[in-house]
Amino acid sequence: MDYEGQICRAPMERSSFMLPVMVGCSYNQCKFCNLFRHLKYRELPMEQIEAELKRVRELHGKPKKIFLGDGNAFGLKTEKLYEILDLIAYYFPECEGINMDATVTSILHKSQEELEMLARKKVKHLYLGIESGLDDVLKFMKKDHDLAQAYQAIDRLHEAGLIYDAHIMTGVAGKGRGMENAEALAQFLNRTNPAHVVNFSMFLHKEVPLYQDIRQGTFVPADELETIREEYHLIERIAPEKAGANILYDGFHDFIHVRVRGHLPGDKEKMLAKLNGIIQEYEGKEPIYSFVQGECPDLEYCDDGKAVWDMDRKTS
Repeated sequence: MDYEGQICRAPMERSSFMLPVMVGCSYNQCKFCNLFRHLKYRELPMEQIEAELKRVRELHGKPKKIFLGDGNAFGLKTEKLYEILDLIAYYFPECEGINMDATVTSILHKSQEELEMLARKKVKHLYLGIESGLDDVLKFMKKDHDLAQAYQAIDRLHEAGLIYDAHIMTGVAGKGRGMENAEALAQFLNRTNPAHVVNFSMFLHKEVPLYQDIRQGTFVPADELETIREEYHLIERIAPEKAGANILYDGFHDFIHVRVRGHLPGDKEKMLAKLNGIIQEYEGKEPIYSFVQGECPDLEYCDDGKAVWDMDRKTS
């Protein structure tokens, strides 16, 4: 595969044939994200997309699932998406489903008729970066939507027969707001009924705009123990409103190598027990912060208890 940048896709797509249709992300403004900042966004020409389909077909590939990359492939103009989907149907008639990342705005920009036609052309799962259940957090992090828009977009997806999967981030609301965010997220997820929830607990990257907020004190990050407690609080409260609904939940805390996975509500007690054990393991220890790309700053506390970041001191 001729691919530019770092591969980013949901864990449930690891066995899918990944077909690049763009480089980078058409939005690329979320404060916390470092996935595509080094890339100049552009759409790939149809000739290149078809050449990749032909290459895989000539190697006798017969993928059942195809994932369109990269960030927000659903944001392509509908006519181009139709053309790509028709090519997939030509080269891989056995393909059962085509999945991709989307944004709330990219969904709202498409008509209901277009959404229904995309579903008929075998588009199945759309992965949405919901991130937080709090409007002020979404605005601060420069997400492209608010909660009202997210509810509207997801209602339209369901009506069209498309499947919605939610990406969320524990820690995204900052220090002291984990419980508040967990309650708001649980309310949102219970109402919107995603098939799959993936929690990529937030990394604190030094090369993204959020890092400057940390330096200036306008965002104080939560430590890893608080994010685990937030996740416990969230899972405890997930109870889908739709009768018989079942949510597959994946929680990734890669900085401390913790993963929590199961079906909700069926596996709730088992998942909570695992998280409780992790909470007990880290209670009373020095706080751990998920800084990456270089050395981590020290966290100091002023006399009034306000957290400040000393960027000049170094830790090992």
